[in-house]
Amino acid sequence: MEWVRRATQQVRHRTAAAVLAVRRAWAGPGPERDMAVQAGKAALAAWVAWAVVGWWLQAPMAFVAPWVAVLLVESTVYRSVAHGLQQLAAIAVGTVIATVVALLLGSTMVTMALVLPAVLLLGQWQRLGSQGIYAATGALFVLTGGQVTVTSAAARIAEAVFGALVGVVVNALIRPPVYWRDARSALDYTAGEAQEILTAVADGLATGEWDGHVARDWHERALRLSRLVDRTRSAIGWGHESMRVNPGARRERTSHPSAEAYADAVLVLDHVAVHTAGVTRTVCEAADSVKAVPPTAGLTRAYARFLRHTAHTIGLYGRSRLDPEGRDGSAVERLREAVGELHGTLEAFRRQLPRGVPDDPNALVIYGTLLAQAHRLTDQLVKV
Repeated sequence: MEWVRRATQQVRHRTAAAVLAVRRAWAGPGPERDMAVQAGKAALAAWVAWAVVGWWLQAPMAFVAPWVAVLLVESTVYRSVAHGLQQLAAIAVGTVIATVVALLLGSTMVTMALVLPAVLLLGQWQRLGSQGIYAATGALFVLTGGQVTVTSAAARIAEAVFGALVGVVVNALIRPPVYWRDARSALDYTAGEAQEILTAVADGLATGEWDGHVARDWHERALRLSRLVDRTRSAIGWGHESMRVNPGARRERTSHPSAEAYADAVLVLDHVAVHTAGVTRTVCEAADSVKAVPPTAGLTRAYARFLRHTAHTIGLYGRSRLDPEGRDGSAVERLREAVGELHGTLEAFRRQLPRGVPDDPNALVIYGTLLAQAHRLTDQLVKV
């Protein structure tokens, strides 16, 4: 039957994806290995917390400690600490409120009906962030764990504190996560996409093999660049956060570019995305005008050369700016040479523009806009 075939295909697809992820994790550093390490650390934190609270101390609700420990092996050490403090505050508040009300009323059912709405509303408090829901969890631990006493409530809080300490310590001391590699990959990918788009436009203009449909494809790809830049900015944010309260931060800083270098690079890529979209939009608008008043072959070739040099410069910019300590002097020198050539091709296009479309003011406006976009794009790449 059809649904069986589709289900079989889904199973095969997911199995193949899982096998591929395992191979990548085994082969070398990458997101898959990072995920596997974090999973192993979470399991270790839970085991340690249970070994102490459940096996050694024989606590009545020992699962609270490993549960909290697992939750706090977060994606960054800073997030483990921040979420740990918020979670402990939420659990403590929920536990105390439920205990006090239960002791006063003497009825678990009535207490639950009164306390749960209150602690769920309290969980929306901004200072508790995403951990506010654990106020209700703390209350439920008290009200569903047997007889309510001050001693049992204190034990719940102590178990949560111990689990939080285990989770934070394990995350901080055992291969603390650092995400600068993801930021670098995102920057490289975004810069590579910008290069490919500009090269495709250059090839199309140089060979004359372009029309409205092709130009719209270029423009759609250029518009997606802005989303790639946003993802890159997010990846850089993760990199910054992963260095906070990280015991290995000093060692990692020596093997990764500075935060300022990443900020400069993503700013340039942001401008590249904006102006690349402007260039492709103008080419789209020019697609219809070309049929009526085609520019000279020399003009299109001059602009194509400019775009190729721009694409080349973007690639060199990433390599020179993201060297950890600026040690790659050859990359910086090549970038300066590329910027010089970029100025030359831009000047050649500027000189050919008036005689390339001498008899059509509308065409001159279109290609004048291309020239303006070219100047703006160049201005962002010459700051070396």
